[in-house]
Amino acid sequence: MINVELTKNNNENNLGLLRRFSKKIKSSGIIPRMRSIRYHSRPESSFFKKKRTLKTINKRAEIDEMIKMGKMPEKKSYRR
Repeated sequence: MINVELTKNNNENNLGLLRRFSKKIKSSGIIPRMRSIRYHSRPESSFFKKKRTLKTINKRAEIDEMIKMGKMPEKKSYRR
């Protein structure tokens, strides 16, 4: 990551410093790079998809078994 650091000159006001900062940011290419990676996410591998699916299937089976044995109340669907 590129860090941009500026110091205020003697005769420079805050607006001039802000303008110089924005020019430096644009020329360094930070903004286009950050926008390109902002919404990028790695696709999940098929192994992890299968693993997660098996985990949810097993959890549902456990819950159904507990409901049958009376250790857990039946599922109620509430609408908000």
